[in-house]
Amino acid sequence: MAVKIKLKRLGKIRQPHYRIVVADSRTRRDGRAIEEIGLYHPTYNPSRIEVDSERAQYWLSVGAQPTEPVMAILKLTGDWQKHKGLPAPAPLLQPATKEDKRASFDAFAKSIEGDDAKGEAITPKAKKADKKADEAEASSTESTEA
Repeated sequence: MAVKIKLKRLGKIRQPHYRIVVADSRTRRDGRAIEEIGLYHPTYNPSRIEVDSERAQYWLSVGAQPTEPVMAILKLTGDWQKHKGLPAPAPLLQPATKEDKRASFDAFAKSIEGDDAKGEAITPKAKKADKKADEAEASSTESTEA
């Protein structure tokens, strides 16, 4: 019996989330699984990935073959490298907080202050007096044409 580590799709139409499962290779995508060893939520920012490393190592050691998407997830978590005896990957990046984003924005704003940019609009706002003058000019040309 060939065993695969694959993704089982759950969720609504445009809100998918997956479970990483160990199943017989002949079962359908969302069919019965032998064991669930993790979660994958791609719609979260950043993606939520949870893998039971101990169980993943066990199933890889007994010959279970991961599908391509699962192999990519296992490479991100470092389980594939651990199984193959390769060096561990760099840790996953954590999302920047609002304070970090604000600090980087302020640093960028200070760096361009020395330039000619003053943070103002490029085109000046039209003044009401100019609009009235334009309307008067337009009406005087209409009256001369008539």
